[in-house]
Amino acid sequence: MANKIVFIAFAKEDEASRNLFTGQRVHPNTPFEFDDMSVKEPYTEDWKSKVRTRVRRSHGVIALISTHTPKATGQLWEIKCAVEEKRPLLGIWIQDGYRTKPPEMGSAPCKAWTWEAVASFINTL
Repeated sequence: MANKIVFIAFAKEDEASRNLFTGQRVHPNTPFEFDDMSVKEPYTEDWKSKVRTRVRRSHGVIALISTHTPKATGQLWEIKCAVEEKRPLLGIWIQDGYRTKPPEMGSAPCKAWTWEAVASFINTL
């Protein structure tokens, strides 16, 4: 099966969690494959244009949700962009006990960070 192209939306404070999340895809027992399209560079004049292009090229978007998300204006814009571009969207809770879904996600679900939840989403793309 070819890798799915997935955009990962995350707060800059959660970069270590994003690295761990995307690193899972190389573990031999991981039941999914994807190519990460997240924008890992600081905001620039054309940042939103780059994000929108990458979201459009992606099969789906996974938003890593934490206590940092409500104040992460870049991540919230990425989530809003995914909704506007009608890309499948899944929120993944990355902190124990934190379960506040950003309103920008609309009706998209949020799930626990498990291989099963991620694989199920990626396999539907």
